[in-house]
Amino acid sequence: MTDFHDIVVDDVRPHVRRITLNRPEAMNAYTTRLCEELSRAIDAYLRDDEARALILTGAGRGFCSGGDVSGNSDPVHKALMASQLSHGREMRDGMHKVILALSRCDKPVIAMINGAAVAGGLALALSCDIRIASDKAKLGDTSGRFGLLPDEGGAWLFPRAMGTDRALKMTMLGETYDAPTAQALGLLTEIVPHEQLEVETIALAERIAAGAPLAIRLAKQMMKRGQDMTLEQSLGDAALAVMITNPSSDVREGVKAFFEKRAPKFVGK
Repeated sequence: MTDFHDIVVDDVRPHVRRITLNRPEAMNAYTTRLCEELSRAIDAYLRDDEARALILTGAGRGFCSGGDVSGNSDPVHKALMASQLSHGREMRDGMHKVILALSRCDKPVIAMINGAAVAGGLALALSCDIRIASDKAKLGDTSGRFGLLPDEGGAWLFPRAMGTDRALKMTMLGETYDAPTAQALGLLTEIVPHEQLEVETIALAERIAAGAPLAIRLAKQMMKRGQDMTLEQSLGDAALAVMITNPSSDVREGVKAFFEKRAPKFVGK
């Protein structure tokens, strides 16, 4: 996990992995390289059965400020961006790939929002399952201030989190919100004091990681798929899922632990 430049990956507790966007000098604005590294790290988490919960956060004062608009002096990058079509390709191969990787990940992902999460950074946070924020965090969509679009998935994610009218107002006016306002709008799961953010988030991740891996992964899949299903279809999905969970050793362990009045030890089988 050491072959990264713009992110840091570490296991903070047994079964709990953390990915930290590591461009604090730029408020963790994403670049092509950061997106490529982040995609690889998410894929590695998905494939590692020992990792049961993922925390995504940013170094320094920000979570992610969106795309890096400071410019790129790399001549190769400039050559690649010589046409309008190349901008679409950069999005598809960059942050779009990250957002899709998170949306396809059937394991738990927690956004630990330590500061600004705006524009593409907000889309990144909304692609996670749970969002725990510092009371100093700021969230919103500033893309319009630069004449840009909510093109990292925000046009799909923002309305689903806060309603179309509020999402349009946020984007059209380039608004940002403090943590309590963002929570009231549906953008945050929980707010904690800034100095307790890491402790509280890791504790939550540990609790999730201690759960039954099969049940957690299938529950996430069912809820995600269920958003595009009828009730009858969702119930059919559930009937198929229990054919995996109910005969599992984890269910036997859960029942045994209940009667023995102890904490279960799930292994994901």
